[in-house]
Amino acid sequence: MDTLEDLESFLKNVDKISELVMDLQSADVEVKEKAMEKADCYIAALDEPCWTKVNKTTINTNPPLQPSSSLQNESPESFMKIMERDAEDRRVKRIAKEKKATALKDKGNEAYAREDYETAVKYYSDGLAELRDMLPLYTNRAQAYIKLGKYKEAISDCEWALKCDERCIKAYLHMGKAYLALKKHNEARNSFEKMVEIEPGREKIVKGYLTQVDLEEERESQEMNAIQKFDKGDGKAIAVPQLLEKLSRPGQMPFYYCGGFEILSQAVTDCTGQTLFRLNNGFSIISSNDMVRSCLLQKTKDPDSQELCVSVLRLWRAICCGNDENQKMLMTCPVSRKSIVDLLTSEHVAIQKGCLALLFLYSQDPYGRHLAIDNLNVHKLVKNLMGSISKPQQQENTAVNILKNFTTENKFCVHLRDVLTDSVIMPFSTILRNISTSNQHVLPSLISAVGGLARDDIIRHNFAHDPECWRAFLVAIKQCRACECTEILYLMLGLIINLSTITSPVIQEHAVLLCDCCMGLLRDGDGGVITRAAGVLSTVLPQSSEAIQHAIQGDVVRTMRWLLKGTGETATKYAIKTLTVCTAASHLAREELLKSDKKLSILRHLLGSSCDEMVSGNAALCLAHCLELEGIASNLLGTDIVLLLLRHAAGNAKRTAVQQNAAIALGKLCRSEPRHISKLRELHGLEILHSCIKLIT
Repeated sequence: MDTLEDLESFLKNVDKISELVMDLQSADVEVKEKAMEKADCYIAALDEPCWTKVNKTTINTNPPLQPSSSLQNESPESFMKIMERDAEDRRVKRIAKEKKATALKDKGNEAYAREDYETAVKYYSDGLAELRDMLPLYTNRAQAYIKLGKYKEAISDCEWALKCDERCIKAYLHMGKAYLALKKHNEARNSFEKMVEIEPGREKIVKGYLTQVDLEEERESQEMNAIQKFDKGDGKAIAVPQLLEKLSRPGQMPFYYCGGFEILSQAVTDCTGQTLFRLNNGFSIISSNDMVRSCLLQKTKDPDSQELCVSVLRLWRAICCGNDENQKMLMTCPVSRKSIVDLLTSEHVAIQKGCLALLFLYSQDPYGRHLAIDNLNVHKLVKNLMGSISKPQQQENTAVNILKNFTTENKFCVHLRDVLTDSVIMPFSTILRNISTSNQHVLPSLISAVGGLARDDIIRHNFAHDPECWRAFLVAIKQCRACECTEILYLMLGLIINLSTITSPVIQEHAVLLCDCCMGLLRDGDGGVITRAAGVLSTVLPQSSEAIQHAIQGDVVRTMRWLLKGTGETATKYAIKTLTVCTAASHLAREELLKSDKKLSILRHLLGSSCDEMVSGNAALCLAHCLELEGIASNLLGTDIVLLLLRHAAGNAKRTAVQQNAAIALGKLCRSEPRHISKLRELHGLEILHSCIKLIT
């Protein structure tokens, strides 16, 4: 079936034969006889048709017996057996063909992996000669055709693949790529969008392909407009090629090139100039110039060379600003890729400033960030950025903003996982230990950037297990208290809360000292600092029994009880969790909580008013801990405690932890003071208690 018409004809015949078989099995004699006659006709026509258009008919003097004569006396049962044998023969032949086609497909895949695309196409074609409806052979061959630049052939294969399976994602993917290469943007866009219609979960991947279509369309439009302006004799447009021609002359003095680059920077301030720079080989002219290469790679460091380097960086920024295609071209150039990272360490302030300005341009949008991440040495880039932040030279704000922008990309974080200690943790710890008036202004942004990195689970784990980092935190907290750096302290405590959600022996080792610092901060005049200090206690205390005892001796229970009287939701969440941890571990903590609140009004208030699952669950659990004390259950007679606990025990089934903690508290309440059971009966709560009894310990 070499054409679409052949396939459609074949499918029609299959439908007709299926109807014929059903008629042969009919109970109606007349229908069955007509089916027999049709069967004779089909069997008589089993020979392959002649495709030639030349009439070469000859008379056969010894004609074979007509098939109908041999089948006229056959019963429907016999005919069905013949059909079944034929179907079985076809099945066996197909299995053999599938085996050969699969072997050829595997050989094609091996050739493709070796980048031998011609051979891959041959194997895939041989496979299709064996089995015309094997879908992977079409999509694989289409992929190989794309590599060979045979885009029309690739589209044809994708169309055949879709005849085999109209929901084939790979067919639409390769078709979209082929159409894009042929500059058929609408067709490419439609192909990619079809992928999302079939599988909505691929939206993020498809968005990337659609962005490519938009970029190609924009690039084509830019180049067309630029050429039109050049052809019309626009003065600014003509100047760019002329300048590039002059700058392509080798062996000139640094001052010659420096002046030329400065003039060129002023000529490429709009899209037309930027596009003409690209179309006239501007990137290669610069990168192939020996003197320019020497300056960019820091092989020469005399004043003239350094000035030339500054001019090149300024020109790169001018030609890349707002121009995605130029940004891509610059990042594919080996000289620029290496120099952009290495020049961050230059002792020449203007070079470092120019380099940071260029990187900041790339960091401002997702496309630029992806280009930089895919082409630059990320480990070295981050290490050099941290070096710029560590040595304030009026450029540290730009450096930290670049880092902060890049941390929004998951791929950036993945690149740093294995080199985090060297590139981030060590320099970050050094900065924290040396907080001063010269670096205070940059620390809030730096801490935010590190917090962005810590969104990655592996990076957060590495931070939580690094002893230098935690020692630096302790030093930094003391320094911030001494110099009243409230903003830095606030952000740093937030980072510590995030990192200490990971259980770590390093955190356990520093837990007592951390709690000491936070207990001191609970007396701070800033409400935000107090709240976050309580947050650190709520995450660090569960990791160390020694720290719990130390905090209780430091009057943490009374402080948390006072904090619960406030109105802040976050402070309430941290305070009740801290109280729950303390009352679970210490008899003394329970007694402290009950000293001025015999009827546990604070906990009952939280159970009755809070919609937060963490607050309700911890309040119920803390109550259960306090019920271990003798006489507490009796103190609660006449209160609404039974009703409150019942509501939570029978509440939203998704709030499993809250239900469990409420059921535990309710069981302990009734066991300690049987008179609460009467209230339970009044509320018809015994059934609820019975359903929850399996949760009571």
